[in-house]
Amino acid sequence: MLGGDEFISSPPKKTVRFGGTLTDILLKYEKGETTDFELLKHQLSDPDIKDAQIINWLHEFRASVAYLTKELEQLVSILLKLPWLRRSREVVEEYLGFLGNLVSAQTVHLRPCLRMIVSQFVPPRITIREDDVDISDSDDDDENLSENFNTCHRALQTVARYVPSTPQFLMPILVENFPFINKSERTLECYVHNLLRVTVYLPTLRLQILELIIEKLLKLDVSTPQQDIEDAEETAHNSDSEEKSTEEGLFDMEEDEERKGNKVVSSSSERMAHPLAERLDILMTILFSYIKDVCHVGGKLDINNTKNLYRDLVSVFDKLILPTHASCHVQYFMFYICSFKLGLAEAFLDHLWKKLHDPNNPSVIRQTAGSYIGSFLARAKFIPVVTVKACLDLLVNWMHKYIDNQDTGANAYCDVALHGPFYSTCQAVFYTLIFRHKQLLDGNLRKGLSYLQSLNFERIVMCQLNPLKICIPSVVNLFAAITRSKKTIDPFYQFWEELSAEDLENLKKPIKKGTSEDEDDDFLKGETPQNDGVVGIAPNSYESNTRSPVSSIGSPPDCYVPYPQ
Repeated sequence: MLGGDEFISSPPKKTVRFGGTLTDILLKYEKGETTDFELLKHQLSDPDIKDAQIINWLHEFRASVAYLTKELEQLVSILLKLPWLRRSREVVEEYLGFLGNLVSAQTVHLRPCLRMIVSQFVPPRITIREDDVDISDSDDDDENLSENFNTCHRALQTVARYVPSTPQFLMPILVENFPFINKSERTLECYVHNLLRVTVYLPTLRLQILELIIEKLLKLDVSTPQQDIEDAEETAHNSDSEEKSTEEGLFDMEEDEERKGNKVVSSSSERMAHPLAERLDILMTILFSYIKDVCHVGGKLDINNTKNLYRDLVSVFDKLILPTHASCHVQYFMFYICSFKLGLAEAFLDHLWKKLHDPNNPSVIRQTAGSYIGSFLARAKFIPVVTVKACLDLLVNWMHKYIDNQDTGANAYCDVALHGPFYSTCQAVFYTLIFRHKQLLDGNLRKGLSYLQSLNFERIVMCQLNPLKICIPSVVNLFAAITRSKKTIDPFYQFWEELSAEDLENLKKPIKKGTSEDEDDDFLKGETPQNDGVVGIAPNSYESNTRSPVSSIGSPPDCYVPYPQ
């Protein structure tokens, strides 16, 4: 035996300090001799264990994984708690080798290994002393955080390489470890970022991971009422003596920077005043960045990558977004990916149209699909007028056929419960017309008016189903709020523009006799008879009736038909 001084000064050896080799200790433990085994656990649990000691132990354990059966899961648990991640490169490499050997020889320990790796997807916890109170928070100042995350993903890839079934065991662990929404913004940001990184080397998990992330985003979204966000922003702006923007609401976006003279100054704050809105905004920005990175290779759009991701996102949209009431922000991941290529936008519109007109779908899903069609056509700058007109033709023709089928029936009266999809379609068309009127009439006013007359709105608004009574008063803001993530969507977003006085006068001028447009359209001239509770859609009613009561000053509220009570 070495003396005390000799032991401290001697270099570490590959053999165990107590009772011979690791194999000897484990064999003795099997025979009931536990003294050396307990000493082994004590040394491995020492918080002051040195790098050289860790390396020596790991080297022996790599050669002895055959002995690490389920009966020794307590010892394996101690090994998985070793502080390997923030150690020297030699320790990291030895530990990765140990993990590979362990899971390949003893798959019974796969789940604990995966849990250990996933637990490192967030910043480490530290305790901060404030006013004699210990507060636990994430260590955001860890300079090695990015490198540590890289190492975690190396570890996960190592395990997956040795155990092909890793994805099916990993996914439940990713779900279990998702931080609560009240955790720090940095914790949520890091975890979501790392989840998305997993999809790069485990692509079979991409759909499930996207579902998980978007499900959590939806919970944040519906937990953050639009009015609360706006009130918080207004309070913050007022307290800073900042001028409040004249348009509010999700992706009704003002510029992030304001120019004063030749000097660019930052807007009032880079952060949102509402804490949950700030978390949501950060996570939405990460999701947007992921979508962009997947779809673009070398700065150019990769069609195959984009199509594959589009299919996954549509699947998530159908499963989570369509059935969710009062989602205001999260659905913009579809808006964003569709902005990359017109074919995607048209495919999405076609997908929504099929949802809308299929009578086998639940009425609520059909109504929501109609609402999204209206908002998408109205708001997406990247959708050309020719596509807008094609969609209007499709929707309006369906509305006329619906009226034909109802006119002689017993249900030909105003009732959302009976005709919800019809009212949703009407509102989608009206909403699109409000936002796109300038483009529809641009260039050739007479031709534009002729096109609108061909849609025969007068018959629609005068039918017994009375869509104007239902649609407009019950509109809510689906696509409205203020963000930082607005910068991603802003270039593709269509803002509402009021008609100028000259445009209004032109619309009121009757078309001269002797032309092919002999008939005046009372609806377009603002002469549609108004029933009790009806809000007009005619041009002369824009100013008084199509402003949102809670946001988007100067902008009509977004398209939505309420669920029947």
